[in-house]
Amino acid sequence: MTEDSQYNKAALVTGASSGIGEATVRALRAEGWTVFAVARRADRLEALAAETGATAIPADITEDDDVSRLLDTVTAAGGIGTLVNIAGGARGADRLGDADTDDWEWMYRVNVLGTMKLTRAFLPMLRANGEGTVLNLTSTAAIAAYEGGAGYNAAKFAQHAMTNALRLEEVENNLRVIEVAPGLVQTEEFALNRLGDAQAADKVYEGVEKPLTAGDVADVVRYAVSVPHHVNLDEIVIRPVAQAANHKLIRKG
Repeated sequence: MTEDSQYNKAALVTGASSGIGEATVRALRAEGWTVFAVARRADRLEALAAETGATAIPADITEDDDVSRLLDTVTAAGGIGTLVNIAGGARGADRLGDADTDDWEWMYRVNVLGTMKLTRAFLPMLRANGEGTVLNLTSTAAIAAYEGGAGYNAAKFAQHAMTNALRLEEVENNLRVIEVAPGLVQTEEFALNRLGDAQAADKVYEGVEKPLTAGDVADVVRYAVSVPHHVNLDEIVIRPVAQAANHKLIRKG
């Protein structure tokens, strides 16, 4: 495949119905990519597709039948050279001693098993491409643990480890494997879904000058998958300036 192959400018993006996933679909489409936008919420996907020209494919990446159907649909449409695993999330902020088993199982299923199932399904296509790319969106929660984050830490540390293992396993197939690990990103749903309360979610960002936006992260994702294939940005950590580390966040006012 050549560097300017249209096959290599075709990507599947999960988590595309909101936040970073939606912004990534927009960023890639703006650069002329063919994009298959994947998420569970069909209505939001259809609206995004109508606006951007992406192809909407409603699917739950944790369900085997949905993954098989997704692979068949993308194959019939010409295939992809880039897989962007963005779907994921956090639930709860309990300390380990108060851990909610359902929350932990959900986080592991969505962040780890969903990424594994989709990557496993598309690996033969990406290998055959000759210049395939997998980008996994993790989190700075995959780098440093913090109080109240044990469940999310565990899921994202696992996704981080899986990404590193994939890079080692697939280098002989010329597969580029990228990890993007954002810090504090203000989106419409992440903190709300995690905490279940709008007021509590607002406090996450309270007083923080210029937290990252979904668009900020999407720009980094777009750049990482668009540079020449021999350039592998193995691990990219992106934070707002106000967040020097997971445990050091400057709030004003």
